[in-house]
Amino acid sequence: MVTTVTIGHLLREGMERLKEANIPTPGLDAEVLLYNLLGVERIYLYMYREKEVSKEIQKEFWIGIEKRAKHMPIQYIVNRQEFMGLDFWVEKGVLIPRADTEILVEKIIDIYKSNYYPHTVRIMDIGTGSGAIAVSLAKYIDNCIITAIDICPNALKVAVKNADFHKVKHKIMFYSGNLFEPINKQDEYGTYDFIVSNPPYIPKSEIKTLGSNVKDYEPCLALDGGEDGLDYYKKITPEAKHYLKKGGWLLFEIGYSQGKDVSKILNINGFKNIDILKDLAGLDRVAIGAT
Repeated sequence: MVTTVTIGHLLREGMERLKEANIPTPGLDAEVLLYNLLGVERIYLYMYREKEVSKEIQKEFWIGIEKRAKHMPIQYIVNRQEFMGLDFWVEKGVLIPRADTEILVEKIIDIYKSNYYPHTVRIMDIGTGSGAIAVSLAKYIDNCIITAIDICPNALKVAVKNADFHKVKHKIMFYSGNLFEPINKQDEYGTYDFIVSNPPYIPKSEIKTLGSNVKDYEPCLALDGGEDGLDYYKKITPEAKHYLKKGGWLLFEIGYSQGKDVSKILNINGFKNIDILKDLAGLDRVAIGAT
């Protein structure tokens, strides 16, 4: 006798398997996996729990459940992550956008509205990764020209794909290379209103203490900030001054305890109006300074 496998049945079994593997959000992850496979909204799973699921979808669901049971991030399994209300394609080898980074994007949008609207601004995004910052800014700031740089060719492919999907590719120039190196032969000194970066900022010794979903799957290149986690702030800050206009802004995402150190780096390099923004947990999250 063949038993019909329904949405409710599949979700229950998937959740049990993830519970056994000590996944912290087993029910949610099973749902995310299934509604992505079915190409529906999450509410559909509640409305049609008795609906039969095809053999093909069942097979794909269990492949995904086993990947998640090995602590692969759900975003890499479904190739999706929401950021700033937009859907982004993500894949292994590219850092998954975090909600905390939205604070950085929102701050740039606020400064633009207060100081620049409706004029066109130039923005540089160093270490663009999936393109989450660059694409979001291109989407929410009508008049902008963006330079997006990343050392990882695969990350750039993903960023271009996301820019294309959100129809903002015409506003973004993508460059492959390390920090400012791809544009340092161009006459771009003093031409940017904003330089933004979410650089690697985890101290080298702390990487091994991260959860397996991060240290075993996300790119080390996007995590390792050197011995004290400050390597990239020290490299980017002095160079950024050359590229920013007078009165331009440098904005960084920072680690939860790096506000004082990054403020000092900005101060030493002559930046003014330095401020540290906190995240919802009250921890250091964004550092800003003006030329």
